[in-house]
Amino acid sequence: MNACLLDLAVKCLDPRLGNEIPLPAAATDGSAGMDLRAAPDAPLTLLPGESALVPTGLAIHIGDPGWCGLIVPRSGLGHRQGLVMGNLVGVIDADYQGPLMISCWNRGNAPVTIAPGDRIAQLLLVPVARVRLQRVEEFAPTARGAGGFGSTGMR
Repeated sequence: MNACLLDLAVKCLDPRLGNEIPLPAAATDGSAGMDLRAAPDAPLTLLPGESALVPTGLAIHIGDPGWCGLIVPRSGLGHRQGLVMGNLVGVIDADYQGPLMISCWNRGNAPVTIAPGDRIAQLLLVPVARVRLQRVEEFAPTARGAGGFGSTGMR
């Protein structure tokens, strides 16, 4: 099966992009996201518990309201180094055209240094479903019903 191919307008805000800092790209043919790289002026060290907004040096314009961008963490960085996204997931609306910034948070026990060009997050493009709210008095019954958080157990 072939993946959906979309055109994405990209504006380079930092002259290092495409030269010293590679443009976003998928790491493998099977990668769901494109790696986003850090573009700070100089290496940035986050002490345990610290956070910073790190520039990527680029802006995107999706344009089609049927799509949005999600900026998600790179799992290896969170697990091995404690570097995660401070807002967990960033949503990029189709009409946003400003700079992409990554909220980085060091949740680990040791300092983490982010250098220009480091891969610090991923950009996914996902379809957006538009909904119409339909007011009802009751829901159709289900096996779960109104059982809340944890109601289905662990095993």
